[in-house]
Amino acid sequence: MQDSELFFNYLSWSNPWLVAIALNTILLAIAVIIPKKLLTDAGQFHGWLLGVIVWGCLGWQGYAVVMFYFLVGSGVTRIGKAQKEAEGIAEKRSGTRGPENVWGSALTATFCAVGVLALSILGETGKMPVPQDLISLLLLGYAASFCTKLSDTCASEIGKAYGSRTFLITTLGPVPRGTEGAVSLEGTIAGIVGSILMALVSSAVGLIDLTGIIFCVVAAFIATNIESVIGATIQSKFEWLTNEVVNFFNTLIGAIAAIVLASVWTTFFA
Repeated sequence: MQDSELFFNYLSWSNPWLVAIALNTILLAIAVIIPKKLLTDAGQFHGWLLGVIVWGCLGWQGYAVVMFYFLVGSGVTRIGKAQKEAEGIAEKRSGTRGPENVWGSALTATFCAVGVLALSILGETGKMPVPQDLISLLLLGYAASFCTKLSDTCASEIGKAYGSRTFLITTLGPVPRGTEGAVSLEGTIAGIVGSILMALVSSAVGLIDLTGIIFCVVAAFIATNIESVIGATIQSKFEWLTNEVVNFFNTLIGAIAAIVLASVWTTFFA
């Protein structure tokens, strides 16, 4: 194929990166115009960048997952907003996300998405054999990271809004709503429901199979509770351990847990 043909093929609208840039630029323009902001100005740019990377690496399927998380997570944050603001336990900026929120929630997923792209390129060029199972595990990690984050968001926000009794996860002693490391029955149930919904969406778009739904939900439950332990024990002791950094570790634990569960299942039961 001549160089000119290669160039025009690259510029074709079948190229996922061009579609990603065009779509996210349109959405960015809409976000700038509308009065109700879900992201800060800087957050909008970083959201644009995240959207381009995800669509370029995983196509509309991966993009659908991140958009579902963003829309549902933003909506859940606003539940009981007035009450949470009055009690001083609401998210900063009334739930409007900044760059730190974007990457705290999605950096693990971005690593998984880029890993899938890198392995796919290596496989297509024939430079190395790439087991499809490895790509499937990275896709599972991608889905599990968002299942974990939506579970955490639902558990935290519903617990702060409707938790009738909240307990510190390490001692089970009663604490006020909004305390770092606090858990409630209402929040726990909401977190499980959130992870199930996110896993179902991931399965519906073809990123994971039916067993992957189970792995994602279990991994999200494990990671969300570990995050509560971190919040109750060491988060306040380190200035750098902000909520956004903890969110990254939370999603990383969720992704790793799902991958480990799937690997163990494949090794011993499949």
